[in-house]
Amino acid sequence: MIVYFSSVSENTKRFVEKLEIPAERIPLRWDSASPLIVDYDFVLITPTYGAGNDNSTVPKQVIRFLNLSENRKKLIGVIGMGNTNFGEHFCKAADIISEKTGVPVLHKGEILGTEEDVRITKEKIDRYIPRA
Repeated sequence: MIVYFSSVSENTKRFVEKLEIPAERIPLRWDSASPLIVDYDFVLITPTYGAGNDNSTVPKQVIRFLNLSENRKKLIGVIGMGNTNFGEHFCKAADIISEKTGVPVLHKGEILGTEEDVRITKEKIDRYIPRA
């Protein structure tokens, strides 16, 4: 249902835990011999790196994960997490992923996610992937 990336700070992980929705984490250390491949439709939650204004905006692990066509085919939406201090680059990674894959940006949230971010994200995910 949810696939997410979280760095060692685990900010995105803490947000995902607040959602109480089944989720799978993209590993910090990418293993090319045994990569994460999902066989279900999913929403990607990702942070933005590098203040959103250079080549490091989308985490490398997320790029590797989406470079696998099996994963890219199952992606149905993206949610960005970031810092509003980034200004126009707030959640820029989600915008880049949306542009490159053609999936919608479902929401953009502040670092750990406010209560409002949690509510909106749950609503958007339920709209795209109804839970049983």
